[in-house]
Amino acid sequence: MAATATSLVAPTAIDRKALIQRYATYVILLGVVIWLGANLIKSPSQFFSASADGFNLGMLYALIALGYTLVYGIIELINFAHGDLFMLGALCSGFLLTTVMGQDQSNLLGWVLFLVTLVGTMVFCGGINVTIEFLAYRRLRRAPKLAALITAVGMSFVLQFIGLKWNGSTPKQWPSIFPEGSIGFAGFKVDYSLLLVVAVTVPILLLLRWVVTSTRQGKAMRAVAQDQDAARLMGVNVNRTISFTFLIGGALAGTAGVMYQQVVGTTAYNLGYQMGLIAFTSAVLGGIGNITGAVLGGVLIGVIQGINDGAPYGFGQQWSQSVVFSILILLMVFKPEGLLGRPTTEKV
Repeated sequence: MAATATSLVAPTAIDRKALIQRYATYVILLGVVIWLGANLIKSPSQFFSASADGFNLGMLYALIALGYTLVYGIIELINFAHGDLFMLGALCSGFLLTTVMGQDQSNLLGWVLFLVTLVGTMVFCGGINVTIEFLAYRRLRRAPKLAALITAVGMSFVLQFIGLKWNGSTPKQWPSIFPEGSIGFAGFKVDYSLLLVVAVTVPILLLLRWVVTSTRQGKAMRAVAQDQDAARLMGVNVNRTISFTFLIGGALAGTAGVMYQQVVGTTAYNLGYQMGLIAFTSAVLGGIGNITGAVLGGVLIGVIQGINDGAPYGFGQQWSQSVVFSILILLMVFKPEGLLGRPTTEKV
């Protein structure tokens, strides 16, 4: 009888805890919505302009975050070297387009060379990522997770040192072929750079979605993510599938590097630390291992950061990261799996 009573009480306590977590999450999101609404009412044009700038940055976060979430989803590794791979992508973009091809004008030739640079940088970063997986991570798949984590941190320092030798210790300015100016729409302005970032990023995200959900290689990725041993028994080449995942993640980091170099125009050897940290935060916010969640998390953090920096009731640029991480911490306390993630239990 006592055992029956305990079994009846325990689910009730669990349900109560889940209910508290759910409502606490709703309260946090409601507070963010009220803050956004207050800025919108105060100055609609300023709000939409700041949101557009934040959306521009959020798309870059999303591209980098996808690399984190893809790798974690398939081998449960937080690849801390991914942010520095993005930094090398930005350096490669400036080097190819400006130094090698000598292009700094927005014309037909410039756009053709930009596409060549984009493809070249994607191949460059994808190749580096596959090499890192082959040399550093492959032998550690059966090792304790801490060993792979420390190795990832070490690879981050290696890539950062390469960036230091390539870029130098001081930030470097690069010309951009993106046209300057903006277009007016309903009382606020949208920079041409935002339209170009969306025009490049959205098709790549849709292509990634199609590859993962509708191709044979995508099915192999999902099988390996679920159970490597079972996938191997079903004839899936696990090593090739994992390498393919790293190739995609590296290509996405290279795309983000190209767009960042063209939009911001400044590179630094430690650029990957800050951008990588916020992109990883985006992946966690959306639900690590969830592709849609990584995109959603990146866009949300970018928009919140943009509104905080440029809206009437923002805290200012010096508090930008504090606001982002405060919202993340509050959300993680009550919904640790992220916005679109699923609660998981780990076997002991």
